[in-house]
Amino acid sequence: MAASVYASPAEKSWHYLHRLICGAVLLFLTAPVLVVVPLSFNSVPFFTYPMSGLSLRWYEEFFFTDRWQSALQNSIFVAVSVTLLSTALGTLAALGLSRPKFPWRTAVMTILISPMVVPVVITAIGVYFFYADVGLLNTYAGLILAHTTLATPFVVITVTATLFGFDSSLTRAAAGLGASPITVFFKITVPLILPGMLSGSLFAFITSFDETVIALFIAGADQRTLPKVMFSGIREQISPTIIAAATVLIVLSMGMLATVQLLRRRSERLRGIRGN
Repeated sequence: MAASVYASPAEKSWHYLHRLICGAVLLFLTAPVLVVVPLSFNSVPFFTYPMSGLSLRWYEEFFFTDRWQSALQNSIFVAVSVTLLSTALGTLAALGLSRPKFPWRTAVMTILISPMVVPVVITAIGVYFFYADVGLLNTYAGLILAHTTLATPFVVITVTATLFGFDSSLTRAAAGLGASPITVFFKITVPLILPGMLSGSLFAFITSFDETVIALFIAGADQRTLPKVMFSGIREQISPTIIAAATVLIVLSMGMLATVQLLRRRSERLRGIRGN
């Protein structure tokens, strides 16, 4: 018979205090981001509290003007292309690194995740000079490849984490039963690592969709993304439409991060079932 465990008053007090401290820190970190959301509904073009009235005029300008919609479409096109390319490359890299006899695993992993460590402005400068020599400046291909460099490490990390609980005996059993390597990959490997792939792809999408520095260096007038238009708008004319665009990005990022969390829990649950 299992013994019942009762928390003492001191333990309960510390438990609630711990939650209160965590909530205060979380509020401190997110308040500067969330405080701009009400301003996007302001009826006047001034960033002041209290607001004089509520209006959706800035959202109407964001969703129904060519300048903002063109930038939004460019961001979506580039982000989707980057997601597909980085998911494919990152998954293949993670599968290769997971092999027991892979040589120089640590060195290769360090190189693959280096774009996450190196300041993005350094990466942007290097990409700019390299693309200037090969003719990829002011092109969609150049912007997609540069964003893929930043996004692929997220896929590598998430898929590698999923592969830690991967049971390689399943693939050996399928191969022993006569399945081809392609069949084993798509019927056994992909379904088992799919949560990690989806999580990595969502991180890749967010990385590309929110990226500004590299776009400022290598994107031309035809490749203006939403963050680039927002940055230019802050320099030229501060408009509440920028706040409306920022609110859309905040909601999108929060939705994707919530999806990543759900996928992570599903992956842990599946690994627990297999472990049992």
